[in-house]
Amino acid sequence: MSNTANKQKREIEVLYSQSQIAEAVKRLGEEITRDYEGLEPLFVGVLKGSFVFMADLIRAVDLPSRVDFITAKSYGENTVSSGFVRIVNDVEEVIEGRHVIVVEDILETGNTLSSVCEVLRSRNPASLKVCAFLDKEFNRKIQFYADYHCFTLEEDSFVIGYGLDYAERYRNLPYLGVLKD
Repeated sequence: MSNTANKQKREIEVLYSQSQIAEAVKRLGEEITRDYEGLEPLFVGVLKGSFVFMADLIRAVDLPSRVDFITAKSYGENTVSSGFVRIVNDVEEVIEGRHVIVVEDILETGNTLSSVCEVLRSRNPASLKVCAFLDKEFNRKIQFYADYHCFTLEEDSFVIGYGLDYAERYRNLPYLGVLKD
């Protein structure tokens, strides 16, 4: 094991293991498969954090589907959202009349997902739902809810791994952890 991996393990408390995540994503994929039976949903991942979750999620959904991405930024290199959301890269797919599922790593303040959904709704999809890996409802700044989520965080911790980062680091961890000071 490299020194970096050892250093990361000493600084991180595991919150959800790789196997716990896999089971939660499998259950969520089965639920989406039931809900969208007979349809071809378009999954729109909010980059960068959602890419690991979305890759596992679309493999757990047993339906023909399409994938696209949108990049929205609100954190920069901080552990707290700036409150200002910038759409950096837009989707390429035409979403009018399509069943869209927006996939995000964490729903916290609601600012990012609210902004992304507002942009996408303006393009007249047949339906638009939100799927978040983590729901941190107690930090919500605006009233916004995910239609689907794997886990709910009950405490105010800065989490990393499984696509979530701190200053663009730790996304590669196969588990979800709490970054220690």
